Order: sequence, then structure tokens, then C-alpha cells
Amino acid sequence: MKNFISYVSLILMAVMVLPSCVAKRKYVAAKAEASRQREQNDLLNQRLQAQNDSIARLMGNVNALSNVTEATANELNMSKDQIAAQQQRLMELQRLIDQQHNNTEALRKKIADALVNFNAQQLTVFVKNGKVYVSMQESLLFPSGSAVVNPAGKDALAKVAGVLNSSNGVNINIEGHTDSIPIHNKMYKDNWDLSTARATSIAHVLIDDYRVSPTRLIASGHSWYDPVASNSTESGRALNRRTEIILEPKLDELMNVIRGVNVTAMDGK
Repeated sequence: MKNFISYVSLILMAVMVLPSCVAKRKYVAAKAEASRQREQNDLLNQRLQAQNDSIARLMGNVNALSNVTEATANELNMSKDQIAAQQQRLMELQRLIDQQHNNTEALRKKIADALVNFNAQQLTVFVKNGKVYVSMQESLLFPSGSAVVNPAGKDALAKVAGVLNSSNGVNINIEGHTDSIPIHNKMYKDNWDLSTARATSIAHVLIDDYRVSPTRLIASGHSWYDPVASNSTESGRALNRRTEIILEPKLDELMNVIRGVNVTAMDGK
């Protein structure tokens, strides 16, 4: 009987302890699961924060790219405006160059028409480097070794002066030239003196006799240092003994445009 009672007591104790053990195991398991869930949630939060940071960086890059794109567009628009302005200046420059060419050719024709009665052995009219040259031989203008203009020379100069007085926008250079044979007499000590005296003499005829404005004239002598033919032959020396009246339509408007183009080019650097 005593043993039976002990057995019953053991069974009752087991029945009381068993639910307690089961509840504890469930508690421990639930606690572990909760901890795992918290760790997973923390990990997810970290990943979410990393993604948010990445999105923020991407948005920053997008904004920066947008700013760069806008700045680039503004620069392109400015470049287009500058190119358009440059093209406009170049078109104006080309127009003025064409106009200058036409003016030069018209002046050449006027001079040639005025001097039509003189032959090629006496004078020639041609264009070189955008200028009109009236090249008069010594035989037309001067006695040998002299700077006194012949009557035939004065007649030719009168024709030239008539064109010059009707063409105010023309600069006039008068250049005297000799051959290489040295000259030395009571009037002129060398070829420099003779070439300069001949240029000055023609300037005086144009100014004093035919009322060409002296402010338009430049007279200079080149001696024998600018030949157009060989000085080794008489025919070559005859060609070198010449006086040239060089006419150039004024370039003021053209030079203003060229200076404008140069300023623009420097501003664009």
C-alpha cells in the first residue's frame, strides 16, 4: 500500500511538472524566434537605408547631370550666337572685298579710258595687289637725266588728274625709278636724288597745274632698287626708267570690319 501511494505521488508530480516543461520550451522557442525576427528586421532596415542612400546619390547625380546639361545647352546657344555673328561679319567682309575689287577695276577702266591715246611704249595701266598702277616711261615724262616734265607728260598727267579729281576716295602714291647706270651731275648727285626729284616733280604738276589735293599724295624715290626688267640690256634699262602713279581706293570701311573680326576672334579664346 505504501508503494502504491508513492507511485501515485510520482504520477501526480509528473503530471504537474510536464505542463511546466512544455510551456518553458515554447517560451524559449518563442523568444528565440522573436530575436531572429528582430535581427532579420534590423537587416532589412539596413538594406532599406542603403537603398535610400543609393537613391539619394542617384538623384544627386541626376540633378548634377541636369545642371551640366543646362549649362552645356546655354554654352551651345552662346556658341551658336557667336558663330552666327562671326558668319555675319565674314559675309560683310566678303561683300566689302568684292566691292573693293569692283571699285579698283572701275578705277582702272577710267584711267585706261582717259589714257587711251597713249601707246604701250609710253605707259601701261594695270592692277597689282589690289592697286591701280599707271606706269609712265622716262621717254614720255622727262629728258634723260632730268626731272622737268615734258609737254607730252603734262598732257598724260592732266588726263590722270581728271580721273583723280572725280574720285575722292583714292590714295595716291608717286614712285620714281631709275636704271642701274649711276648718275652724277650738277643737279643730282646720284640715282636716289633723280628718282625722288622726278616723283616730286610729278606731284607738283598734279597739285599746282591740275588742283589735285596735296593731302592725298605721297612722293618717293626708289633709285634702281626696284627694277621690273634686267638692267643688263638697254631695253630692260628703258623699262626700269619709269615713274609710277599708284592708286588705291581707301580701305577704311573694310579695315573696320577686319578689326571687328579680330576682336571677336580674341574674345572667343
